[in-house]
Amino acid sequence: MLTYAPGESVVHRLDARSKLAFQLGFAAAAFAHPEPDWLAGLAVVAALGLALARLSPVRVFREYWFVFLLLLSSPLVAAVSLSAPWVVPARAVDPLLAVSRVGLILFVSAVYVRTTPVRETRAAIQRHVPGKTGRLLGVGVALTLRFVPVLTRDLRSVRDAIRARGGENRSVVDRGRRLGTVGLSRALERADRLSVALRARCFSWNPTPPEMTFSRVDYAVLAVGVGLGIAGLVPVVAGVAGGLVPVVVGLVG
Repeated sequence: MLTYAPGESVVHRLDARSKLAFQLGFAAAAFAHPEPDWLAGLAVVAALGLALARLSPVRVFREYWFVFLLLLSSPLVAAVSLSAPWVVPARAVDPLLAVSRVGLILFVSAVYVRTTPVRETRAAIQRHVPGKTGRLLGVGVALTLRFVPVLTRDLRSVRDAIRARGGENRSVVDRGRRLGTVGLSRALERADRLSVALRARCFSWNPTPPEMTFSRVDYAVLAVGVGLGIAGLVPVVAGVAGGLVPVVVGLVG
């Protein structure tokens, strides 16, 4: 699973807040415009982000192959018919456009995870969400980003151990049961050790955050993110307004 890796790329030097704003704007633009031309433009933007972060798209595919497999299964299933003709490619167009949006957002999210330290993500959240809510949300995100990769490595090691002991000759149900049991046991052990480690280190709800400053490049990235968000929200707002106008006119009349 992808985790933060120190680097000297352009994206590494960006402020976490500008990258978060860009992600939100990109997601809004992707979901609001399902047109192929628009998605192709967003794909170019995502590819540029991968290049600037020095992150290979093949690496993202390899790390999230199961997610991409689930996404691609939707258009494949939609194209299959229970009667002649057995395959109708036209049915796969809309599902393919829908899953393409999710895939593009996943690529952009991978760039963020790879180039942003967890403590900066926590600091960015706590600065803009006031009170205990922000601190709780920041701690939750920080622990999740650190804990999930560890659990993933544990599951892989358990799977490798099962294979080394001839587990491939067992049924899928038996292998799944063993993997789930041992994986859950290790997850609970990890949680207990994490709790002890936090107490031993005098865990603070409000630690001193890292210094965060905006550069000219950050303002440019923020502007692009806001622009994408506006481009995504304008059609939605226009559609809602267009639907309310006849209702208001009817009530007034």
